[in-house]
Amino acid sequence: MPKVKIPRKSTTIDMTAMTDVAFLLLTFFMLTTQFKSDDSVIVDTPSSISEIKLPDTDVLNITVTKEGKVFFSIDNKNFSREKLLTRMSAKYPNLNFTAEEERAFVLSGSIGVPLNQLKGYLALDESERKMYDQPGIPIDSTNNELGDWIMQGRLSNPGVRITIKGDQGSSWSVVKKVMDTLQDKNVNKFNLITDLEADPNKLKGL
Repeated sequence: MPKVKIPRKSTTIDMTAMTDVAFLLLTFFMLTTQFKSDDSVIVDTPSSISEIKLPDTDVLNITVTKEGKVFFSIDNKNFSREKLLTRMSAKYPNLNFTAEEERAFVLSGSIGVPLNQLKGYLALDESERKMYDQPGIPIDSTNNELGDWIMQGRLSNPGVRITIKGDQGSSWSVVKKVMDTLQDKNVNKFNLITDLEADPNKLKGL
């Protein structure tokens, strides 16, 4: 009796469709991902057990360093930052920014220089800006430029969420001045950024 010859099936798998999907996903993430700007200042935030997650966009952040310097930043750089600089230029007509300075502002991280030094700071090369020792934004009662940044930042992006990121070694008096400035601009709701630590109540069940 002759043996039945079973036809062999090809083990080759057509990967064309999967390759197309992979490239489509890669293109999607490349076009939609927003890269975070390098922080101009690094602070050691205090710890807390709060688990409130902040949004990734539409955040206006005020940073207070250990030395008491105040920095300002706002994300969504393709929208809010351009509008913000335009509004600040309108409020301070002597600030006539060039196209290169505007681009440097849009791509920069936190700003911590007085307004009379802002043009000179933005005119620096990127490497020079990273090495520049920013003195901080004035928050004195006679010269509170932080209030202008906050007001114009909110007008640039009405849906912005305001946060304060203070170093655990910073002076409370400086942080209080920042809070007083927010209240002076009718901002009574904001978040304090902290490092997450374990909740003691949750550890009891372990």
